Amino acid sequence: MLKAKPRVFATKKARAKPIDREGQEQASLMRELALRFPVAAKLIYHVPNGGHRVKAVAAKLKAQGVKAGIPDLVLPMARGGYFGLYIEFKAKPPYDAAVSPSQDACIQALLDQGYLAIVCRGAIDASEAIRAYLLQPQTKVAA
Repeated sequence: MLKAKPRVFATKKARAKPIDREGQEQASLMRELALRFPVAAKLIYHVPNGGHRVKAVAAKLKAQGVKAGIPDLVLPMARGGYFGLYIEFKAKPPYDAAVSPSQDACIQALLDQGYLAIVCRGAIDASEAIRAYLLQPQTKVAA
């Protein structure tokens, strides 16, 4: 009777956890804004539309108004004839991602409504864009 040879299984290499470079850079931007532009830092906020979720949670959030393509950051300060600033934040190259069709469509729709909507790649790019935006004269409210 032949004895079966024990099968040797290859060990799986541990998969490295993905690094959220975009999230890290965006957090860095928030810390910088708190130091350089405290008034803007108090008003700017992140729209948590992205990320991977369980289908049930995703469906619940969609029912509550979460929409694909909405930019990551909103600065509700009127400057330079615009009502506010929307930033689609991407990690700096080479870790950046392409702008999706839904993001591009949303940016165009926001521009059509009188907002400045832009794409920034990295914390430095976003910080400089915010600085330039804040240097614009304040948009006055129509009386």
